[in-house]
Amino acid sequence: MCLARLASEGAGWLSGARRFFLGALLSLSVVASDAAAAGEQDPAGIIGINRVNLAWLTPGEQRRILTDIAASGATHVRLSLSAPVDKSIDAVEIAHRLGLKILLEIQLSNPDYYADDVRPRTGHGRIWDIRRLSDIDPRIYGGKLRAALARMDAAGVALAAVEPGNEINYSAYNGDLVVLEKPGGATARHVSDIRNRQAFELGMAAYVDIVAMTRQALKATLHNRNALVVSAGLSDMSAGEADRRGMERLDPQEVIALLKERGLDRHVDAYGIHVYPGQKTGVRMTGYVSDLLRFCGNGAEGKPCWVTEWGVANAARACPLDDRKRADAVAAIRSAFDDLMSAGRLDAAFYYDWDTHAGYGVWRCGRLSPAGADAIAPKERNRAAKGR
Repeated sequence: MCLARLASEGAGWLSGARRFFLGALLSLSVVASDAAAAGEQDPAGIIGINRVNLAWLTPGEQRRILTDIAASGATHVRLSLSAPVDKSIDAVEIAHRLGLKILLEIQLSNPDYYADDVRPRTGHGRIWDIRRLSDIDPRIYGGKLRAALARMDAAGVALAAVEPGNEINYSAYNGDLVVLEKPGGATARHVSDIRNRQAFELGMAAYVDIVAMTRQALKATLHNRNALVVSAGLSDMSAGEADRRGMERLDPQEVIALLKERGLDRHVDAYGIHVYPGQKTGVRMTGYVSDLLRFCGNGAEGKPCWVTEWGVANAARACPLDDRKRADAVAAIRSAFDDLMSAGRLDAAFYYDWDTHAGYGVWRCGRLSPAGADAIAPKERNRAAKGR
């Protein structure tokens, strides 16, 4: 009896040990697979497309749009985590099942990240009212983000990257920057000129806390511990345009410098930036892009950039679409991006947008426009096309 029991217990131990080691190997396999899916970058550079605010659509509409994007040949898509968050995650899960790699932009304007008594700054009816970044509650934000990531983890979603915030150097998305009651007056050129400078700098410090909390929340997941963290894509709006709109903004390089002083580089893998150069061509286009992205680094020289939005407008509405002029501008921008990618200073570029903006959208007349196809072509295919 004693020997039989020992044999039985030994067999049970061996069976349990096998299950343990098989489980451990499976977990390691999942982690390794997610690391490849999320953290590994395409050495040629990531090329993607924007389709934000899918949370406002029905599941059927989400599925139709994302299926069209996947069928177009796009490999990466920038989606937003916005209110209602559950519907945003529905879209993320659909994109994941379609094989799309996801850059997730977290909209910090979500009221759920602020205390109930926080009120938004007025946009004087010309732009939406928005809460001040300095009022965000990092603890509330962290709790909400962990809950969202837990649901994505349960669905097996492995994000390529996360981008907390959007255009925090522009008053449309940062309530610490003012909207003038009447447009046309001079707006800030430097941080010393900002009307609510103290609040703005508190907001910059709060933003670094948010980014650090984002990194911590990702590290605590199973599938997204290796997802990259990209700082908020900054607006490239000129001072002259800000004056005309009556809306404060700061130069991206100055804002990156302010954030770096507060420890940003400890928590991010790349800096986010937006590029809307109009229809410049040739050396004018190359010069604009090179000057705007002058703060993007490489290795010891600093962090590379992700262009999380870029675009060229085409006001034409007739079908079939005449996209030739826009295609020329897109080709010039892609050429500038390719050079920066080859230099290791730019890792990704996501065109804005798929179908929501009447001017910038590339899904026109029931198909992907010629300029859209060029905008999202992989880097090597884009270079081969230029060589023909």
